[in-house]
Amino acid sequence: MVMNLVFFGPPGAGKGTQAALIKDKYSLLHLSTGDMLREEVASGTPLGVAAKTIMDQGGLVSDDIVIGMIENRIKNHTGGAIFDGFPRTVAQAEALEAMLGAHGQSINVVIELQVSDDAIISRIEKRAQEEGRSDDNMETLKKRLAQYRDYSANVIPYYKENAPYFNVDGMQSIADVTASVTKILDERKAA
Repeated sequence: MVMNLVFFGPPGAGKGTQAALIKDKYSLLHLSTGDMLREEVASGTPLGVAAKTIMDQGGLVSDDIVIGMIENRIKNHTGGAIFDGFPRTVAQAEALEAMLGAHGQSINVVIELQVSDDAIISRIEKRAQEEGRSDDNMETLKKRLAQYRDYSANVIPYYKENAPYFNVDGMQSIADVTASVTKILDERKAA
């Protein structure tokens, strides 16, 4: 069975960390839409050129372009994918499901990593010191948290109705979160 997983959680919840730890075990692509946009633009692909034009004008890249990038990544991959940072709207979730359906796939599991705001702030401050990411500052974090709460308020209920949905305590150690995620995936794979 091809496994497709959506990770939800605020910035600093550990989505990227967990994706890196589980992707090889389950033969999954880790698809972070932000990373994909930057790669497409840097590579000068037709999608990247279209995205750059929109981004240079201060606009948001359309769902069609994002879905096109995802489809380009999955069409030659025999395994499934981890969707990190996408979908952010019900329309995106529906478009993703339609695109996966055209390839005989679907979203098999949705996992929300739940972390307190205090822990998020601490993690982002640590990540800023260690990795120097430009988006790891308190002003940007506040905006990203507000955006996450806004879009997750609509998308999470959609997935609770349309896919197997699980909460994982993201306050546990990295190893314990990985064990929780792995247990869910193993149970879904066996189902």
